[in-house]
Amino acid sequence: MAHVGHIASFHLVREHAGPVGALNNLAALGRDRLRMGRVEGCLLWRLMGTGRGDDTAPSVDPRRRALFALWRTEADLDRFLATSPVAASWVRAAEAWHVRLRSRGGHGAWNGVQVMSGLEPAVHDAGPVAVITRAEVHRHAWRAFADAGRPVNDSLRRADGLLAVVGVGEAPVGRQATFSLWRSLADARAFADGSATHREVVRRTRYEHWYGEELFARFQPYGSQGTWDGRDPLSDPTP
Repeated sequence: MAHVGHIASFHLVREHAGPVGALNNLAALGRDRLRMGRVEGCLLWRLMGTGRGDDTAPSVDPRRRALFALWRTEADLDRFLATSPVAASWVRAAEAWHVRLRSRGGHGAWNGVQVMSGLEPAVHDAGPVAVITRAEVHRHAWRAFADAGRPVNDSLRRADGLLAVVGVGEAPVGRQATFSLWRSLADARAFADGSATHREVVRRTRYEHWYGEELFARFQPYGSQGTWDGRDPLSDPTP
């Protein structure tokens, strides 16, 4: 089918074990920022560190990083994957997982960019859904945000229909995001609406004005490649 808008992509990369892997990851987080600024057809990119495992509360995995990007066309993403030294470095990593994303709705901005504006719509409403939640937390709310993260994290990891989740961030505190994969949109909504812990945190974010900028975005994931903790959660949903 002909593409009618931009697409997004998400990439999760883990370096090899040991101090050398951690150093390689730290170097890539600095080096790739310079390289991504020169990538043709990339409308937005966010290079981020990650939390440990599936922990979305504040934590750090020194050997893992993530990239979220918006692309003018799918051909621009293909060219990046084929020719960019950023993508070439992923081949040498211990593990990497990549997925393409179409819009299934949402709202908000990321560093002033309306992520969902002009994004190619999903081709159907069935099947797995990817969700990104991202917030730039006001300084006065850092402690409250961190304290609330643990019970929400525990509730999320027990949620029915969750295929995989990772906490990501552009800074150790204050600029946090979560990327999650769900068996269906109904499962994602059941957690968002059915978890009393999650509902209370959402209420507090509004009442206490925790966020300066936020994004809630749903996507149709497609074209996944590679592995995430030894599997592709979209083709092998059972850990």
